[in-house]
Amino acid sequence: MSALPLDQLQITHKDLKTGKLRTSPALHPEQKADRYFVLYKPPPKDNIPALVEEYLERATFVANDLDWLLALPHDKFWCQVIFDETLQKCLDSYLHYVPRKFDEWVAPSPEVVDMQKRLHRSVFLTFVRMSTHKESKDHFLSPSAFGEILYNNFLFDIPKILDLCVLFGKGNSPLLKKMIGNIFTQQPSYYNDLDETMPTILQVFSNILQHSGLHGDGASATPQKLEERGRLTPSDMPLLELKDIVLYLCDTCTTLWAFLDIFPLACQTFQKHDFCYRLASFYEIAIPELESAMKKRRLEDSKLLGDLWQRLSHSRKKLLEIFHILLNQICLLPVLESSCENIQGFIEEFLQIFSSLLQEKRFLRDYDALFPVAEDVSLLQQASSVLDETRAAYILQAVESAWEGVDRRKASDAKDPPGAELLNGVMAIAEPVSAPSSRPENLEEEECMGAAAALSPAVCGVELDSLISQVKDLLPDLGEGFILACLEHYGYDPEQVINNILEERLAPALSQLDRSLDRQVKPDPTPLLTSRHNVFQNDEFDVFSRDSVDLSRVHKGRRKEENTRILLNDRREVAAQRQRYERYSVVVEEVPVQPGEGLSYCGDDYEDEYDDTYDGNQVGANDADSDDELISRRPFTIPQVLRTKVPREGQEEEEDEEEAEDEAPKPDHFVQDPAMLREKAEARRMAFLARKGYRHDSSTAVAGNPRGHGQSRETTQERRKKESNKSTRANHNRRTMADRKRSKGMIPS
Repeated sequence: MSALPLDQLQITHKDLKTGKLRTSPALHPEQKADRYFVLYKPPPKDNIPALVEEYLERATFVANDLDWLLALPHDKFWCQVIFDETLQKCLDSYLHYVPRKFDEWVAPSPEVVDMQKRLHRSVFLTFVRMSTHKESKDHFLSPSAFGEILYNNFLFDIPKILDLCVLFGKGNSPLLKKMIGNIFTQQPSYYNDLDETMPTILQVFSNILQHSGLHGDGASATPQKLEERGRLTPSDMPLLELKDIVLYLCDTCTTLWAFLDIFPLACQTFQKHDFCYRLASFYEIAIPELESAMKKRRLEDSKLLGDLWQRLSHSRKKLLEIFHILLNQICLLPVLESSCENIQGFIEEFLQIFSSLLQEKRFLRDYDALFPVAEDVSLLQQASSVLDETRAAYILQAVESAWEGVDRRKASDAKDPPGAELLNGVMAIAEPVSAPSSRPENLEEEECMGAAAALSPAVCGVELDSLISQVKDLLPDLGEGFILACLEHYGYDPEQVINNILEERLAPALSQLDRSLDRQVKPDPTPLLTSRHNVFQNDEFDVFSRDSVDLSRVHKGRRKEENTRILLNDRREVAAQRQRYERYSVVVEEVPVQPGEGLSYCGDDYEDEYDDTYDGNQVGANDADSDDELISRRPFTIPQVLRTKVPREGQEEEEDEEEAEDEAPKPDHFVQDPAMLREKAEARRMAFLARKGYRHDSSTAVAGNPRGHGQSRETTQERRKKESNKSTRANHNRRTMADRKRSKGMIPS
């Protein structure tokens, strides 16, 4: 056999019908072996013995057929690949139905796992051989013919390539990069197919938003149908529908990331359709809503929610990495590899991409947590001196503003998703619901780190009051408590709150609230230990303000050398006073004196100062004591607290006067003088009026002189005063009161 390419090679063989030798191309349907490849079916989700046995039997047929195919020589292999339709259907069924690592799959039996590994290896080797146009110096295909064979016989297409990347990319990345690169190199028409596939890929994002009840950007949004107005949002839809959306999103993101990671040259085709902006817009709309929907379902199936949260975090990280691959391949790598004259266009593309994303604050914050934008800008500044510093500074400022209200350090250090504490604390990280091969093997490494996994920034204080006032200025009839609940539900976005209230599209939980609900004042969350202030604040023994205290300066109890028991048992003071008190203990009548002792106690000694007048008399010894003698010295007096009434000083004086009057001798008058009686009565009356504070007008000016003699000025004034004031006494104001009643309509005129 000559060293000709297989597509040009002619072989001579014996005709079975005529028995004659004839020549035919090496790639001819007659060279195909008559063999039927059965279709692949996935392993059963439930380990039912009958279903497992059926799967193992079918999988054994597929594995044996592929092993036979791989053992064929070069020409026979390509004839079988090109002309055997059952082989292509078998390979397509495997790519379509084989479980992905992120799919749900109950832990299989060891036999099923071994069979899956065998099939996985055989299918991958089959595609590797199909993508290789030169196996050796003698066995090869011409590049042009190889590209035509792949393209015209549909051996590879864009969906197959995407499946190959997501199924075999992990662990076989170098070989898969060669394989996919060779396919696109030998057949450039696949670039056109990828370009035509891009609208379908973008439609996937639109479908996710549509099924989630969300609306995308204006560029991708199609006219809304009438039946779509009642579509549920992620917070309202059933949990199983939310699960389907999350799984669909996870499958899409993982597949796109695997393809761009294996074949980054496709980034140019992606960016032709403004994929960076569409990706960021989708992220900004969908991810927060899906997160919020899961946080509100903390009382539902905790195990399922934990699994969905991990898948959402995985999808979120893959979206950010897709954007980074696109940006790196379109802008950064060409800047590093190109000369100084050709980098201006790439720098402008970088600035243009970020300028279009300035309003996507959540996306910018999460992307900056994983891939700092400042480092990329610094790289461009080092590579070129013509970078527009104003635009670069504006972009960096926009990224910084996206971090307002969020602790960047905590967001960057966050490794675990908040689902653990949000889903009622049921699981720290949910237990896997499938076997290790049904989920990402490095799921912990693929968890979204950074701000994407951080909670929404807590808004409080003046900023929260400002947001409430923004809504209340347009809708003054709403209560502050209702507005606060809406802001918390929609991530403190006043525009979205106002829009949903006006369009009557509030969540059911908010629709049931009282719209005039007042805002409740929350207690001061300041801890007591940090707010306490006393005289011992920050002293050397304050354990709340310092970590270490000098224990050698701490004394427990009273600082004395002796304790209480020793002090009580000390009898030294008692012994010192014993001699003094012994002198009063015994009265001695006679003291015996020994010879030679002093004469101080001698009874016969005479003392001239001693008075012995009453020594022989017993005064009062034989008298009986009486009570009168004991109390005669002081009269009995009732204590003040036991007296019923304490007389005042004035009363005592009056009583004394009355007693004095009573004791004075009264004159015995049989008949008193009437004039004197009148004077006494008048005096008593005047004294009584004086005590009451009444000053009697004793003026006689009102009477005046007799008629005809004229009246004095004083008399005239007194008469006028009496006339004007007489209504204050007796019944002289009848006319005035009658006029008053008449003016109010009480008396008819």
